[in-house]
Order: sequence, then C-alpha cells, then structure tokens
Amino acid sequence: MSDTLHARSADGTRIGASRAGKGPPLLVVHGIAADAGRFKGSAPPRLDEHFEVFAMDRRGRGASEDAAAYVFSREAEDLHAMLEAVAHATGRDRVCVLGHSFGGLVCLDALPETTRIGKLVVYEPYAPEVPAPEPSAVTKSYAALAERGDRDALVTSFLRDIVRMPSSDVDRLRAHGSFAARLAAAHTIPREMAAAETYRFEPSRAASNTVPIRMLLGGESPPFLREATFRLHASLPESEVHELPGQQHIAMDTAPALFLEALRSFLD
Repeated sequence: MSDTLHARSADGTRIGASRAGKGPPLLVVHGIAADAGRFKGSAPPRLDEHFEVFAMDRRGRGASEDAAAYVFSREAEDLHAMLEAVAHATGRDRVCVLGHSFGGLVCLDALPETTRIGKLVVYEPYAPEVPAPEPSAVTKSYAALAERGDRDALVTSFLRDIVRMPSSDVDRLRAHGSFAARLAAAHTIPREMAAAETYRFEPSRAASNTVPIRMLLGGESPPFLREATFRLHASLPESEVHELPGQQHIAMDTAPALFLEALRSFLD
C-alpha cells in the first residue's frame, strides 16, 4: 500500500505524508534540508518493512503547502493535524513518532499539546541553552545564498559546516535518491536555522510528560549535539539516551541495521 495522506493545519495549510508498509503506524518527521523522501519507499533502513510509515513533508516542500510567512509554532500545529489524520486513518488512539534533527525539535515542541503520541524517538534535536536574540551571521549569509538561488552551495555548506558532517557522509547524502528534494527545499534552511537558534525550550512545559522518549545520539557526533541531547534529556521525564556507537548524525544511512534496531527495540 502506498499513497498520500493529507491534513489541514490550524492556519489552513495543507500538509501531506506518504503512506507505505504494514505494521503499527509510525509518523516520521524529517529535519532541515530534507523532505519525506528521507525515510520513505526504498530508502534505507526500510522502515516500511516493519511499520506502516507515514513520512511527513514539513511545510514548504513535497506534498505540503507553505504559508506567506514562516512561524515556528505552526510546525507543531502541522504535526498535531497529521497525528489526528494518522490516528483516524489507522483507527489508533496513539501513534509512535520519529523525529530527526530539527524534526525532533518540532516533535518536542508539539508534545505537551497532544495526547496522540504513544512513544517518541528523537534523533539529535538541537535547542540552544540560551536562545539567540536574533539569527546568526551565518544564518543571514545563508539567506543571501537562498536569495541568489545558490541551492547546492547552501545545502552543502549546511551539512558540512553546521551539522559538521564528514565529507564521506556529505557524499553519501549526495548519492541518496532524496538529494534533489534537498536542493528544492534549500530555501527553507535559513528560516529553520533561525527558528532553532532563537528557540527557547521551556522545561516547565515538559515537566508532566508521561510519553516514553528515546533520544538517539551518535557516539561520534559533534559536542554541540551531544550537549543538547543530554541537556534536553535532563528536562524530559520518561526519556532515555540511546547511543549509536561509531555514528554521527545520519546513522539511518551509515548504519541502517543499527538504526533500525534502535527503533524496534523501543517501539515494538
């Protein structure tokens, strides 16, 4: 089974998610410079062989519409709408969710206002310890690249200089079938970086959380991602940190079997 599920967000924006596979439903939320193709179809680690995967396009790419102005809180509203749609489509009261990177931050932001999440896996979400008062100079330079339409330079610099991927991992993503979609969504990178840099994580909103959370962390990931993961973990009741030995930010590509086992051992 493979089709697209749509939901209407609170501001009227239409959000889409591809639907494929058999098994318990799993809603997947991709990160910056990506789209639903990151986790759907033939992409490793073949989640659709174990779950009914709903791979969501966040607003501004793929099967999802955009709005005239970008507001980060709309991302949580999009996720709420898609959770309702998945629950209705599958007949489940609760749905397991996987959020990668910025998608993980969206999931954590949405968590306090929904009862639809059964279990949550987030892979290296980033929120600053102290929110920046305004976007960084780097983010502003990326906005200039987007204005000039230099999509390849924008995506490559983001992966190499912000996420700090080694060249081998950047090359691996270039060879991935979803790289063209990364280029198409390049204009969303500056706005989402700005959202992450200025985001304030409020521990008080998470204090009453009862949803089991597994926080995936690459054993070789950059210090800023490791620090953020453990800091967020300390503020999230019912959370645990699960390290992926020898990996960084894209273990779904570099060690798909290890990544899948980390999901299944928690979600099954």
